[in-house]
Amino acid sequence: MHKRSVFDTTQIMRRAEDLIGAASNRYRITVQVANRAKRRRFEDFDSIDDPKMKPVLRAIMEMSDELTQPEIIGE
Repeated sequence: MHKRSVFDTTQIMRRAEDLIGAASNRYRITVQVANRAKRRRFEDFDSIDDPKMKPVLRAIMEMSDELTQPEIIGE
């Protein structure tokens, strides 16, 4: 039996494309997503938020939210 993904892959792809489109350097945004995913993986190691969501997908979702909704970023 195949596991069905609970995430909308078209939405994730759209968000990834938005991130790449908004970035001035594709390599740099890719490294930023990877670094955030790596950080979140170790920060939320014991967290039970959503164990099915991979750190990279979570990083893409968060970064695209920050891109489209800058008011959620507290500086």
